[in-house]
Amino acid sequence: MKNRTGLHSNEIVLVSVVDKHLAMMQAALLQSIQHNHKSSEKIIFYIVDDNLTSSVRQKIENGVDRDKIIIEWLKIDDVLYKRINLSDDKSLFPINVYARLFAPFFLPASCTKAIYLDVDMICCVDISELWNIDMKDKPVAGVVDRAGTFNSKWAGIQNYKELGYDGKTEYFNSGMFIMDIPKWREMDATHKIIKIIKENKKFASFPINYGMNVFFAEQWHKLNPAWNTYATDEMESPYIIHFVNRKPIYKSYKFNEFYKDIFYKYLDMTAWRGFKPIGELRRLAKKIYVVLEKKIKTFN
Repeated sequence: MKNRTGLHSNEIVLVSVVDKHLAMMQAALLQSIQHNHKSSEKIIFYIVDDNLTSSVRQKIENGVDRDKIIIEWLKIDDVLYKRINLSDDKSLFPINVYARLFAPFFLPASCTKAIYLDVDMICCVDISELWNIDMKDKPVAGVVDRAGTFNSKWAGIQNYKELGYDGKTEYFNSGMFIMDIPKWREMDATHKIIKIIKENKKFASFPINYGMNVFFAEQWHKLNPAWNTYATDEMESPYIIHFVNRKPIYKSYKFNEFYKDIFYKYLDMTAWRGFKPIGELRRLAKKIYVVLEKKIKTFN
């Protein structure tokens, strides 16, 4: 499909990144957004394809109502690898996590706002409610992370003192955020965030969270926690469920069972209907594959 050159005022722009390991989660996310979208806006969903086969892309698109959602596929090599050398990244995350930072470069020039969504999410309400939130003139809007503040012992910004920040500065999760694209471009946010990660790689065990929080410290709009509800939580009416850590596609998933049921409700609307959770050996094999693939891509 040819990329669009412009956007209309009655369109919602979403961005996600997917590889073959989580393709079914992308399909479930799409169905959850489609099923709950009742307002008049058309959704333009830009999906960065990390080496999917054409048959997997077709499975993801299966059942998508083109009157509601238009999918624009982008190749990961065009979005990311030709633009930057990420050989300093020693985290366990795949390189494709950086693709979200490049949205202002691959979205149409006329696009002024976009919502980034991690592929391991399910939307339980109309996405237009998130789209129409007032960002209070901030460059990004997001939800406070489990880490809470910069001085969190297990995440946060471990060297916040050296960087000149207060330890009580709030820390947001980069799995879902709204970006004001003109402001992002004006701030040269992409390159500066990556520079921050590279210069502080010793502390950037969660690289995207680290870089975005350091760069946007106290410059982001705080959203209702329901917009990024972790599968470890017990929120009664989440707006977006985020399956951090173990995904519901694995037998070893051990978090909120109600949220897992919601995931499978939408998965059964996709080409993966009737899917049975994957065993631990296959999950570990996938982890090893991701690590090896990352080394090949970053050191060649």
